[in-house]
Amino acid sequence: MASPQAVAATCTAGTTSDFNGDGVADTAIADPDATVNGAKRAGLVRVVYGGGKGVSEISQATTGMAASPEAGDGFGVSIAAYDADSDGCSDLVVGTPYEDVVKDGVNVVNAGAIYIIHGTPTGVGAGSAIEGYTQAGLDSTTSTEAGDWFGFSLKTGTTASGSPYLIVGVPGEDVTVDGKTYGDAGCIEYVQGSTKKPLSENDPGVPGAVEANDRFGYSLAGTNRYFAVGSPGEAVGDAEFAGGVAVFNHTLSSGMPTPILGLDQNSTGIAGAPEAGDGFGTSISMTGYRPSDQTYNSDVLLAIGMPGEDVGTVADAGGVSVIRVQPTGAFTRVTAMDATTPDVEGDAVAGDAMGQRVAISNTDSTVVTSAATVRLAVGEPGRDTATAKDAGAVHIFRPLDSAIGAADKLLTRGSGLPGTATARDYTGMALTAGSTNLYVGVPYSKASGTTKGVLYVQPWTDVDGTTSTGTTTYQPGAGGLPDAGAAFGTMR
Repeated sequence: MASPQAVAATCTAGTTSDFNGDGVADTAIADPDATVNGAKRAGLVRVVYGGGKGVSEISQATTGMAASPEAGDGFGVSIAAYDADSDGCSDLVVGTPYEDVVKDGVNVVNAGAIYIIHGTPTGVGAGSAIEGYTQAGLDSTTSTEAGDWFGFSLKTGTTASGSPYLIVGVPGEDVTVDGKTYGDAGCIEYVQGSTKKPLSENDPGVPGAVEANDRFGYSLAGTNRYFAVGSPGEAVGDAEFAGGVAVFNHTLSSGMPTPILGLDQNSTGIAGAPEAGDGFGTSISMTGYRPSDQTYNSDVLLAIGMPGEDVGTVADAGGVSVIRVQPTGAFTRVTAMDATTPDVEGDAVAGDAMGQRVAISNTDSTVVTSAATVRLAVGEPGRDTATAKDAGAVHIFRPLDSAIGAADKLLTRGSGLPGTATARDYTGMALTAGSTNLYVGVPYSKASGTTKGVLYVQPWTDVDGTTSTGTTTYQPGAGGLPDAGAAFGTMR
């Protein structure tokens, strides 16, 4: 931690993921499989403060946490950051979807919980105000039930009007319609200001039909104007687990955000056809899009991964679509790709799972959006290298290029990323991005020296080859990080 002399009296707003409010971005890194106080897979999160100001560790054993680490809780399966209380310091939100909750004296297994650890001028951790919520604790109109997985996914941010928002995925929620209960249909909890609203496909205007195993809320994405909810288990016609995505804006109407669009592979203009097991919406990501006739990012680009897509006769090779969404709900497919798309590096191979994770980013939202500003990273965790099976890769695209394969790049460990590609690393399983950096976690690394997991942070300009700043590597036992971990570098 920073010394007392270096700590400011108050937080200074304006920097994303700045838990100590010093104007320098910090990096939160999850390890949901970590052992805490002897409890295996209880999970923890480590925060590395920018500017060399130390490292904090947050778990359910942290002072002020109204919880205890238990085996299998999965603290850190999802993480997010936003300024929930508008004090200038970012606040850390941690999902713990496998938390057991005691309700009326009964242990409710895998009900789930979330924790909001508030930033202070000394960072996050012991000394922070910490809020812990079950689903019913967050929203008294709901119930806490076994297998809900409350907190499996998270999305946070600030709306265009300046209001902080929090979205919590509850993909294991059972939904009852006309007296019939559909197991694992899924829902989300949406919070904006004093509004708290559970949303499922049973709500007015929400695309899709409530069915068992839809898993609505499995994946989340959002910007200041829109958000999207993935339902990779959605049936389309007779195709089970084909998948779907619902898009909303943050405008509240009758106490709920406004649904504007539903997408699946049966939607007009979307490539392909819905097939059983495609998993369309397993991973989704959003970034702002400014048209040439606007002075702000009125539209959005939505990237959708479908890792179970069969390419010809090649099972689970995977694929990705990128959709432009306008305020009216009108949409255009910008591009779609799989490994057989012309000039795309590599071949379609069974089990590559292209699209298991996607991360799309507008690197300069102050100008009209173009191919020069938008980048898309696609995880392919099942891809083999020449020497290692299932080593995994991250595929980089310029999604607004007219020829999507013209400037694509394949990043693997040892080629574009540090380290050595090793069998069953599954690089591409943990992936996110901001406007400046690409974050690639390898929590299941098998390579010598990184078997506790590793995170690589690479500037987009380095990925493009216009700079050679170098990749920042975070791993247990280096840079002030404790030499302990099990799946360090997990990112959703």
